[in-house]
Amino acid sequence: MKVVTALYRQVEHLVHEVAKFGLVGLLGMVVDLPIYNWLVFNNPLVVVGHHGDGMLADKPVTAKFISVTVATVATYLGNRHWTWRHRERSGLHREYVLFFVLNGIGLLIAAGCLGFSRYVLDLHTALADNISANVIGLGLGTLFRFWSYRKWVFREELALDEVEHNTKTPDSPADLDAESTGDLPVVR
Repeated sequence: MKVVTALYRQVEHLVHEVAKFGLVGLLGMVVDLPIYNWLVFNNPLVVVGHHGDGMLADKPVTAKFISVTVATVATYLGNRHWTWRHRERSGLHREYVLFFVLNGIGLLIAAGCLGFSRYVLDLHTALADNISANVIGLGLGTLFRFWSYRKWVFREELALDEVEHNTKTPDSPADLDAESTGDLPVVR
């Protein structure tokens, strides 16, 4: 039991981040899937009821780009203010741009799976679209997003011992004066 507890303590932080990231991702799906299915099949709940042709029935990849873009706003807010709220803030503009760029790469992964299903395998059903884009593509894109957001968008804060190690302490009062004002040391 001690081994399991010790192992969990080593990965506890990562487990919490994965769980929060997953919940935020579910929020993104709640936004993404109905928009996509409404645009392509004219029914946000395509699993239930009749499916018709939506306004982008012949452009499923375009519909996916639109639905994911809307969902990205929701997931950015969830990830910044909940999943990685403890991480260093590097500026809203920088984070937002990087988040959208990396999310765009994740979107290309999902759109690629959808395009392969539609145009290479010639599968045109709601089930095929949702499995290729929203199960396979979203799964692969999610793995990429988690890794890339942690690495580049919401960077880890410096550990306290790193900050202490990199901070130079003054050796004399003259050094203290020079460091605090930026001027030459005062001779007393």
